[in-house]
Formats: sequence, structure tokens, C-alpha cells
Amino acid sequence: MQPVVVAGMAALIGVITLQIVSRVFFTAVGWTEEVARFLLVWITFLGATLAFQRGRHIAVTFVVDALPLRLRQLARIAAVLVALGFMVALVIIGHRYMQVQSFQKSASLRLSMTYVYAVIPLAAAVMAWYALVDLLELLIQGPDAARGDDKRGSDAAEEPPA
Repeated sequence: MQPVVVAGMAALIGVITLQIVSRVFFTAVGWTEEVARFLLVWITFLGATLAFQRGRHIAVTFVVDALPLRLRQLARIAAVLVALGFMVALVIIGHRYMQVQSFQKSASLRLSMTYVYAVIPLAAAVMAWYALVDLLELLIQGPDAARGDDKRGSDAAEEPPA
């Protein structure tokens, strides 16, 4: 997922640079604003998926961390179930919205808006998968299993033992 987000950012930078250069030195290229907007939408959703995978979304955990072990596990399971429910709902609603917008074409590129809105159910489905994995880890390994401490694919070094 990270290479796709990085490639999207590079493309966004390229398109915006082309937009600026063409406006300053030539006639503005009409499609650049639309492509930049669509890239930003896709990067936002895919970046949110990447953050969800790595447990990097904002969370206030001091109350949950202060709970006894069993209550901590139940609280984390409840939180993951809420996130999973939200993602499943987003998949369904995003798919419906994508179908409603399928008849609309973008102004400059004449691209079906289905492709633009497809990122909503796609990203939600991937995040739902990660939430399901977190739920299974919590149920099998206990309350500290799916804490979100960059558990999947971190490049961060571990702290040395005391």
C-alpha cells in the first residue's frame, strides 16, 4: 500500500507542478486541476488505510490502559467491533454511492466518476480486513496483542532492554 501512496504523491506533485508552470509560461492545462483533485481523494483514502494498518490513527488510550486486564481486553474488543462495523457500513454505502455516480462523467477528462468513488468501498474493505485481523489477535493473544504500536511493517527500531 505504501508504494501506491508514494506514487500517488509523486504524481500529485508532478501534476500540480505542470499546472503552475503551464499557467505561468503558457496557457493553463485544463485537466490538471481535476487530476490533482482525484489523486488527492485517492491518496487520502489509501493513506488512511495505511495509517489504520499501522495503528497510527489518533486514539486516547489512557483510560483503557488503566483498566484491569480483562476489562482492557473487552474495551479493545468493543472498539475494534465498532471500527469493523463502521468499515462494513462504509463498504456498503460507498458501493451504493459509487453506483449512483456511475452515470456522471468528470468535466475535463470525461472519466466515469465510478473510478473516483471506487476508493471509498475499496479502502473501507481493506480497513475492515485489518480490523478483523486485530479482533482475532485480541481474542487469541490477549489485550495487548493489537495495541496499534505499529504492529505491521514498522521500520522503527525496538527499544534496548533496560
